Amino acid sequence: MQNNILKSFLFFGCICLLGITSCDKRIEDAYLNPNATVQVPIETLLPGVIGGFTAFNSAAGTNYGVQQDDILLGRYIQYWGSTANGENYGSMGGTINSDNTGAIWAAVYYGHGQNVNRIIEWGTQQEKWDFVGVAQAVRAWDWLELTNQYGEAILKEAFNTSQQQFNYDTQPEFYDSCRAYCYRALANLSRTDGNVNPTNLAQSDAYFNGGSIDKWKKFVYGILARSYNNLSSKGIYLTNGYADSAIKYAALSCSSNADNIMATFSVANTSNGFNSYFGPTRSNIGTIRQGAYIADLMSGANDTIFTGVSDPRCWYMLSENKNNTFKGVYPWLGMTQYLSGSTPTNDYPKNFWRNPTVNATTGGSVDSTRYVYRNAGPWPMMTASEMQFTIAEAAFKKGDKATAYAAYINGISLNFDMLTTTYQTNVPASKLITPLMKTTYMTDPAIVPLTSAGLTLSHIMCQKYIALFGWGTHQTWTDMRKYHYIDKDNTTGHQVYAGFLPPPTSPINYLISTNNGKYVYRCRPRYNSEYLYNIPELTRIGALNNDYNTYECWFSQP
Repeated sequence: MQNNILKSFLFFGCICLLGITSCDKRIEDAYLNPNATVQVPIETLLPGVIGGFTAFNSAAGTNYGVQQDDILLGRYIQYWGSTANGENYGSMGGTINSDNTGAIWAAVYYGHGQNVNRIIEWGTQQEKWDFVGVAQAVRAWDWLELTNQYGEAILKEAFNTSQQQFNYDTQPEFYDSCRAYCYRALANLSRTDGNVNPTNLAQSDAYFNGGSIDKWKKFVYGILARSYNNLSSKGIYLTNGYADSAIKYAALSCSSNADNIMATFSVANTSNGFNSYFGPTRSNIGTIRQGAYIADLMSGANDTIFTGVSDPRCWYMLSENKNNTFKGVYPWLGMTQYLSGSTPTNDYPKNFWRNPTVNATTGGSVDSTRYVYRNAGPWPMMTASEMQFTIAEAAFKKGDKATAYAAYINGISLNFDMLTTTYQTNVPASKLITPLMKTTYMTDPAIVPLTSAGLTLSHIMCQKYIALFGWGTHQTWTDMRKYHYIDKDNTTGHQVYAGFLPPPTSPINYLISTNNGKYVYRCRPRYNSEYLYNIPELTRIGALNNDYNTYECWFSQP
């Protein structure tokens, strides 16, 4: 039997050898080299890349992007907190043995990663400059978001497939590379030669910028504006002209709500990939409730800023309680602050899907979800309002209060208008914002000082905090870290984020013990890659230390 098998093998081998010159091409066509790069139309790569901005389910990655990490990072800035008492992230903790807060790491290196590289490489070969420019814009966004969240990370060796361990690079290098990609993107997005095809781009970009080159350019300008304004607490901010650059690029970015950069969702069916990660269908945020800080800022309960003024945007952005008022949780306390025995008080806020039950993880019996928490709720990635607050902060730091004042007013106005044009769904008819309601709010001296002389940094940053609520978690966390959570506004002597209270350390220490009394300033690199193979480099940068998450990032250092 063995002899027969051997003879058959030898016979088959002889046939292959005899026919090798005539059939080798057919064999290659039938059996592609699994290690070779298979070139596919770049038009098919871009939709998955764009989905990776939020939390897309695709071959390019599942749940990579800002939305998954937002659920945890939002507790550091008190956008919201969990219903659980003593919850880790509510106490400004982090984790080592988990991929929690690793979604941006995964989005940049895996979800976008080689897909972006291929679009740039193949798009250049095919002279599809519009796709090349879009991919370079994505890479610019990647580098900035990555380094702001994690600090040091892999830059120069990021996509070297011959390596199993990688060296980490510094934050200044990431900022420089981000800007370099921005300039390349702008150059390629301005090209109309070669095989630029607006129709093809629009089809691949259906759920982001709709193929609009102008909006992609504005997105790039906004990334540049962020990259300069993120440094507003550094000594080089004014001396190196970074404030001027922030103003320049913010002015070139989104200037009206028509320019807003929005990720949208088809909700074609109940599959995860068709719905927002924050929507009730995907069931990811049922256990979180709005923070006390945002509720107090908007209800007038903050005793330092906007005191006594009810913000009509509450009914769009927040969840009322059974008393039809707006309260929130302290993330380190969770639901315990509202419980008397086992019975919740009527002050406890509904969850973001409108269910009033304390421990609810689902929506109500009738879907009354609002704002970015809907299945189809557009997810802003950058807005005109944000850019106006960027101009306001930069101009204020320069001493140009007139420009800062005008931008501050525009920022509030644009946010109102975005809500009334995009997020009216399920807002009670009696609570829909009217022109009179907007005017009443914006002419209150507690909101808009009578003259530019009365404007403070707290005004600007607290209104920006409100305008980015729900979707701008990453940028707001960057802003709050710039001001070290509790830095003082030199004009008023109060905190820049007026009334903001991090987890207290006495008489009870609510700050997680491994932080050694320090606030959180970064996330750890993603566990499921770095902590499994890149130990020498993690050791070098201190990422194995219990308090690594408290190491301050370069952008917020003086």
